[in-house]
Amino acid sequence: MNTEPKPIYGDGNPETHPLTWRLSKQEFVRSADDYEALEGYAGFKKALTMPPKDVLEVIKAATVKGRGGAGFPAGIKWSLMAPNDGGPRYLICNADEMEPGTFKDRLLMEKLPHQLIEGMLIAGYTLEATHGYIFIRGEYIEAAAYLNEALEQIRAKGYLGENILGTGWNFEMHVHTGAGRYICGEETALINSLEGRRANPRTKPPFPQVAGAWGRPTIVNNVETYNNLPAILLRGPEWYINLSAGKSKDPGTKIYGASGKVKFPGLWELPFGTTAREVIEDHAGGMRDGLKLKAWLPGGASTDFLAAEHIDLPMDAESIMKAGSRLGTCLLMVVDETQCMVSATRNLEEFFARESCGFCTPCRDGLPWAVKALKALEDGTGKKEDIDHLQELTRKLWIGKTFCAHAPGAMEPLMGALKYFRGEFEAKVVNAAAQTRNVEQA
Repeated sequence: MNTEPKPIYGDGNPETHPLTWRLSKQEFVRSADDYEALEGYAGFKKALTMPPKDVLEVIKAATVKGRGGAGFPAGIKWSLMAPNDGGPRYLICNADEMEPGTFKDRLLMEKLPHQLIEGMLIAGYTLEATHGYIFIRGEYIEAAAYLNEALEQIRAKGYLGENILGTGWNFEMHVHTGAGRYICGEETALINSLEGRRANPRTKPPFPQVAGAWGRPTIVNNVETYNNLPAILLRGPEWYINLSAGKSKDPGTKIYGASGKVKFPGLWELPFGTTAREVIEDHAGGMRDGLKLKAWLPGGASTDFLAAEHIDLPMDAESIMKAGSRLGTCLLMVVDETQCMVSATRNLEEFFARESCGFCTPCRDGLPWAVKALKALEDGTGKKEDIDHLQELTRKLWIGKTFCAHAPGAMEPLMGALKYFRGEFEAKVVNAAAQTRNVEQA
């Protein structure tokens, strides 16, 4: 078990830690000149020597999966973008990062802003985009400032604007700070917010690739997804796929993290397929002294709780799905044996209820009912029917029953808690009944 914090960049080798190796050279790399001295913009410049369709084939061959939580292959998503008709085409970075327990994108933007921008330049060139937007949550004040500074630096170098590096490609980028709603993590709600509208999800189809921002073809990807692109252009798809060879079918590395009562909460770039035990015990130093792991969320608040017995699972999409949860953002939230699962679940459901956009009835009304039932169990006034009601909500607020994935995501931790820790919920009812009998006898 690790006895001291491990750095995110591991051995600092660009061949094994493409996302973070530069941080082994400097604490942060915010200057364009410093970034270029560390292979910065080399992937972008290589992309400019290729036809856009060939760059797309490289990304498809690497099978880069989205890093925002859904895991959809970026190359396939890009290939569905409507053909260029000479009008505006938009590229958006989802930097909203309001998933509780998730803080990986913040680190990348604050310490390596140029890496995100280079990835977006590669994507913008590939998709023949005309404008790029970094949609960032308003609370990320420092990250937004560093990104704006970085954009000014590369604009002075001719990497933004008209006829970029003599290629004839015109492209501009902007940082847009959001007003702070979790629902903006859903790409169509994000687009509505970017346009100045209420952040409600849109009906799909049409998908953003065909009719997105201002009715034009639009691609939305996560911060970490774009950060993968420069190294792939430099080193090739085969190298990228082999980063996780022998551990997982998912290619590349992932920024894993751990929060909760571990000794060293933090982030680490590791190959896909790294086990939860390695993340928690080797990198996060294990549980704090005197505490024992009881449960964990594999990828932020909107994933199903798993039990301590699942700790040896590889952290990849297939393995976590077979165990009954979802990989999500790969930032583990741990719960120790002193913590009540009813209270932990209630805390999460309160967040989701508050963040509902209110557009559809199951989500708007169902999530507050879940909170009400959990609070009753927590304060000793709950009944067995409340547990049955919670179980019913996990079905009625599931995929296909609501307008978007917000409510199903909210149901995931509740489903996991009821599946593996139902006894704690039932004990609340038994204890409440016993207290009532004692009062009556007195």
